[in-house]
Amino acid sequence: MPQYNDLFELSIEDMDLIEEAMRLTIALKSHQQPDESVDARVAREDFVRRLHDLLGRLHDQKIFYRPKTGVYVGG
Repeated sequence: MPQYNDLFELSIEDMDLIEEAMRLTIALKSHQQPDESVDARVAREDFVRRLHDLLGRLHDQKIFYRPKTGVYVGG
């Protein structure tokens, strides 16, 4: 059985592009179609929910740095 690669080499720009693409997909999939069935709506909402969850997990894996000296000004 093949194994998954657990070492990814993505740059900050790559991650930013992935996150922006996911946000765009969420925005496009969030709109209900007029002739959408109940099953299609449930599937669409589940897909959007999974994308939001993935974005959250990506955010949680980021390491945010603070300067060792001086005053930190967040924003």
